[in-house]
Amino acid sequence: MEEKMSYEQALARLEQIIRAMENDKIPLAESLALYEEGVVIVRRLSAELDDAERKIKILQQNAQGEIVAVDFVTDEEQ
Repeated sequence: MEEKMSYEQALARLEQIIRAMENDKIPLAESLALYEEGVVIVRRLSAELDDAERKIKILQQNAQGEIVAVDFVTDEEQ
C-alpha cells in the first residue's frame, strides 16, 4: 500500500479490506494485517480531507458589494 494511490483508489482499497474482514473464514493473522492496513488508509484519507477543507474558499459579498474569497470555516472552528 506504500505506493501513492489516489484518494479514490485508497477508498476502494479500504472497501476491499472491509469486505474481506466481514468474511469470518479468514485467519486471525490476516484479519489483523488487514485491520492495520485499514487504519493506515483511514488516517491518510482523513488527513487528505482535512487538507482539502483548509484549501476551500467561499465567495462572499462584502459590505461594499464586492465578491471576495474567504477561508472556509467549519462550525468546530468558530
